[in-house]
This record gives sequence, structure tokens and C-alpha cells, in this order.
Amino acid sequence: MSTVSRVFNSPAEDVWKVIADGWLYSGWVVGASRIRAVDGHWPELGARLHHSVGAWPLLIDDSSRVTAVEPGRSLELVARGWPIGEAKVAITLEDMGAQCRVTIAEDAIKGPGKLIPKLVRDPVIDVRNTETLKRLELMAAGGAGR
Repeated sequence: MSTVSRVFNSPAEDVWKVIADGWLYSGWVVGASRIRAVDGHWPELGARLHHSVGAWPLLIDDSSRVTAVEPGRSLELVARGWPIGEAKVAITLEDMGAQCRVTIAEDAIKGPGKLIPKLVRDPVIDVRNTETLKRLELMAAGGAGR
């Protein structure tokens, strides 16, 4: 899996508040254009975010589903964007008091994206998730999700 980490100047609690608000997902996840619906029990196990990926007018409507969660510490998803495919995404928060380390690990698990060689796929995912972490950090620092 492609894995990137970043130390945020925000406590893990503030970062989790952003992650736990499904309506904020498109504000920090690179590639997510809009949120169409969020299951009421987000981010509990099995909950879904219904999102669009891409840029108008070439939008793909699909969803992401929680496959594991430890509130305040970790969230694992299967993110879908067919016809591109599906990816497993694991987000972990390491509490460091006034700071926290956030890590995103991701890889294609189904579809055409899985056919791209890992040597090519990982650097692209790394760049995308590095920007995703920057956005998440700014939203947490700015008080989103409170």
C-alpha cells in the first residue's frame, strides 16, 4: 500500500471531528467533487458516503463504505469510483497531545486501477494523499467539524 504521514499542529480530537463529519469529505479528499448523501450513522461500521468524483461535466457518482473504525483513532474504507475501480483506504491518528500524526495508506483492490503496476501506482497515490493530508490539516486547524 502507498503510505504517507504528516504531523499536524492540531490535537487528534480536532482532526477526528473533520473525519467524522461525512459532509466535509469532499473538502479534504483530493478527487472527491461533492457529497450527495451521508448515512446517518457515519462513520460507524458499514456506513456509506455517497460522493461524486471528477470534474463537471465528467462526474462519476459512487460511494465509500466504512469497513473498520476505532473512533478517534482510525478509519478504514473501501472507496469506489467505477469504472476506475475500488481502493482500500486506512486513515490512522496518533495522538501526540497538542499535535497528532496522521497516516493514510491506500491501494487499488478492484478494477482497472489494480492493473496499473505498483511501481507507477504508488507514487501517484502518494502525491494525491500528501495533498489530502495538507487539506485535512488546514480544515482541522480552522475548526471544521466542531
